[in-house]
Amino acid sequence: QVQLVESGGGLVQAGGSLRLSCAASGRIFSMKTMGWYRQAPGKQRELVAAITNGGSTNYADSVKGRFTISRDNAKNTVYLQMNSLKPDDTAVYYCYLDQWVAGTTWGQGTQVTVSS
Repeated sequence: QVQLVESGGGLVQAGGSLRLSCAASGRIFSMKTMGWYRQAPGKQRELVAAITNGGSTNYADSVKGRFTISRDNAKNTVYLQMNSLKPDDTAVYYCYLDQWVAGTTWGQGTQVTVSS
């Protein structure tokens, strides 16, 4: 039932910033976590950041101190603020929603490219 629409990717120079958005439509009955994975060619898929229904956050070690995940409950949207971007951050970023009962929903993915 629920759908995710993500946006905000693009091309940015090293040291720059981007903000990803992931908006959920439809009813969310039992949110477990919501956040982003990223996938770069030849690399392992990596959980970048997640936020729980209670507001707890978790980050990959590679992005700690640079990325911040937050939510706007009124808009049913989660944001990933990405600062001090590095070329190694280049990947396709996939928003996801895990629910206790309804399972997992994925966004369409958005490309983030960081040039040196």
